[in-house]
Parts: sequence; C-alpha cells; structure tokens
Amino acid sequence: QVQLVESGGGLVQAGGSLRLSCAASGGTFSRYAMGWFRQAPGKEREFVTFISWNGGRTDYTDSVKGRFTISRDNTKNTLYLQMNSLRPEDTAVYYCAVKITGSSIATRTGYDYWGQGTQVTVSS
Repeated sequence: QVQLVESGGGLVQAGGSLRLSCAASGGTFSRYAMGWFRQAPGKEREFVTFISWNGGRTDYTDSVKGRFTISRDNTKNTLYLQMNSLRPEDTAVYYCAVKITGSSIATRTGYDYWGQGTQVTVSS
C-alpha cells in the first residue's frame, strides 16, 4: 500500500508561481512512474503531467507545456510540480498519483494510488 501526501497549494495571483510536493511512503518510490492530475469544480479530473521512474521521460498536457515542470527526488521519495505563469484556469485541486500496473499515462485508470489533493487557486 502506497500513501501519498500533497502539499504546497495555495492562493496566488495570475502570473505567479507555486511548487507542489508529493511525499510518498509505504512502497518503493524509485520504481514507480508518477503523475499529477487536477480537478476543477464541476469538471472531470484531468491529466496534467507524467514522469517515468527515473525521470528520463516526461509528458505534459498541452495547456501547461512551457509553464509547468514535473520532477522527482528518489532519495527523498518526493515528487514535485513547479508551476509558473499561473492562470485562473489552472485553479483546481491537484492530485499526485502512482502508476504501477496501469498502461495508460494520461487517464485515471492508469494509476493505482492517489493522494488527497491540494487546492490551487489563481486569482485574476
């Protein structure tokens, strides 16, 4: 059983930056691919970004390319999401997730464990 705890969310003005963290425990973090998803009020949870177990591969949804950066520190069992040039449409609850058995990178079904989420609010 893998436990994930997100932190770093908050309220920021448009154009600002935030860095989210996701601390993992209960498993072998360095073996797992990871992802970030987000869910805005009244909308489906959507894929944001993915990183392979060693950081050698990353993928981003088009709307965050060039603004968000996913990274990981396997010595600290921690996943990060650096978010720059934030926009009001980035407002959502952000979730980290572990990918162990699923095949899809960009859908919820591809991930096995989820954190509780952290709120990001971007004001205009």
